[in-house]
Amino acid sequence: MITKKEVIDLINKKLPNSRVLVENLKGNDHLQVTVIASEFNGLSLVKQHQLVYSALKEELASEAIHALALKTGTPN
Repeated sequence: MITKKEVIDLINKKLPNSRVLVENLKGNDHLQVTVIASEFNGLSLVKQHQLVYSALKEELASEAIHALALKTGTPN
């Protein structure tokens, strides 16, 4: 099991200036994560998602996170 804080910390480690919101969809392993980061400027949606997935690689592989709904964007 992974906590919301752990998910936020992992993403902030990869994307230090990001704003991260984590919501449980079902249990603690089905999550909706929203990440707003200036590092996403100029990147396609696929590249943005790949950055977030790389931050959570081990947790996804071990199924600590079983399902991930992901929203990404840049600051206004």
